[in-house]
Amino acid sequence: MLRQFTGSLLFTIAALFATLAYGWFLTGSVGATAGLIWVVIVLAVLEISLSFDNAVVNAAVLSEMDDIWQRRFLTWGMLFAVFGMRILFPLVIVALAAGLGPIDALKLSLTEPARYEQIVSSAHIAISGFGGAFLALVGMTYFVNPEKTVHWIGWLERHLVAIATIRAAEIALLLVAMSVIARFLPAHEALEFIEAGIGGIVAFVLVEGIGTVLEAREEARRAAGLAMKSGLGGFIYLNVLDASFSFDGVIGAFALSNNMVIIAIGLSVGAMFVRSITLLLVRQGTLNEYRYLEHGAFWAIVALGTIMLLSPRVEVPETVTGLIGAALIGVSLWSSLRANRREAA
Repeated sequence: MLRQFTGSLLFTIAALFATLAYGWFLTGSVGATAGLIWVVIVLAVLEISLSFDNAVVNAAVLSEMDDIWQRRFLTWGMLFAVFGMRILFPLVIVALAAGLGPIDALKLSLTEPARYEQIVSSAHIAISGFGGAFLALVGMTYFVNPEKTVHWIGWLERHLVAIATIRAAEIALLLVAMSVIARFLPAHEALEFIEAGIGGIVAFVLVEGIGTVLEAREEARRAAGLAMKSGLGGFIYLNVLDASFSFDGVIGAFALSNNMVIIAIGLSVGAMFVRSITLLLVRQGTLNEYRYLEHGAFWAIVALGTIMLLSPRVEVPETVTGLIGAALIGVSLWSSLRANRREAA
């Protein structure tokens, strides 16, 4: 087990030394530098707690991919997760919101962190609409599935399977929910929320469509006797899903620090451990052993998507969000153990 976390531990050590050097250069104070190191550790824990359900879902997709694409997700995907979502994403928000160029946005993040934080936070409505819609569809599509036969919350999941006979039922439900939420927002925020939510739906449909096309090509190659599994569709899907999971972590990080460098280091450490947990789940076949664990993770995704959609109107602390996800996964694990004991008896 320790071997799976070797890379994450080495990355953490390097990140802490980088924080030490940066903190000393920035402040010249032992106390202030220690404070920055502590913030990095807390940010890493925050990222892990918010993204554990993401690790379970990643493991479910990765288990169907071959070794080479698993490694690519854990290497190339890591670059996308760290540099794309933890560094470039906030800079793009600032550049678009403030009408700045990328270099000016970077300078602003380093020289005026308070203003930088304010601009990123001002994009909360759009982020909530886009990320909430995408995650809600990811979770709902798992349950609104006519081929699903194993149920954890039986009475509810059986009803969701029943409505799967209605084409695009999950999208219709999501649009109704978004319309209701928008009615409680000021007009300009409601429009921004709906537009961002539609963007999240379109992104989900596009990612699903790309995956379907790539799977069809893979089936055609297999039928022709070419045993080659590309895994590209799953790779794209996982990275977009990762990005959606990162929204709340990036925004929530500003509650602890408005220093872009510290936020990027702390969240990157957490992202590395989430990758290691994902690989551990795949290698040990945990999802097969604990049948309801995947259900708990997808319910956690539905909960996170719902919280993001409601966040323009109802503010939910990141700690509560993480606890809800952890609780759902914990209960699903307990239910799996009970089911295994019953079968053994």
